[in-house]
Amino acid sequence: MSRDTPRHLVLVGLMGAGKTTVGERCAARLDRPFVDTDDLVETLAGRTVAELFTEGEAAFRSFERAAVADACASPTPLVIACGGGAVLDPTSRRRLRDTSFVVWLRAEPHVLADRVRADGIDRPLLTDAGALPTLAYLADTRAPAYEAAADVAVTTEGRSPDAVATAVLEEFDRCAV
Repeated sequence: MSRDTPRHLVLVGLMGAGKTTVGERCAARLDRPFVDTDDLVETLAGRTVAELFTEGEAAFRSFERAAVADACASPTPLVIACGGGAVLDPTSRRRLRDTSFVVWLRAEPHVLADRVRADGIDRPLLTDAGALPTLAYLADTRAPAYEAAADVAVTTEGRSPDAVATAVLEEFDRCAV
């Protein structure tokens, strides 16, 4: 597949960046199915993400790799929200780049921390030390992988999910020209 004719639109970024919320809006506007790789992981594993993490992060990551492969192999063009660490795996990163237009949703760690505290979702990688130090660490260590995976970055802070979806779709439209 040529890089200028991607089949899928993929959103990557840290937890709290808005991948699922923005992805659902993009999918509705494009009239495409929406897939969250964390949901695929749970279907493949028959367990929740939190349960998989009790077996160790490596167990989760192997299911995540399979979920990314399944989503990327879909003959139907999708909007895909990847788990925050999916791009750490070189095989997954290559699959995403080969089949998709990848958008890195970015926000400062303090903004992400406020969002994840507000959403009430169990986040296995968040430590007892708190969301902000963990997210700051993840932002620093994962930035090179996000940069390597993404065709473009879109900032989410200070924007509504609809405004972010509009920005993402403008970039996606630009890549198809």
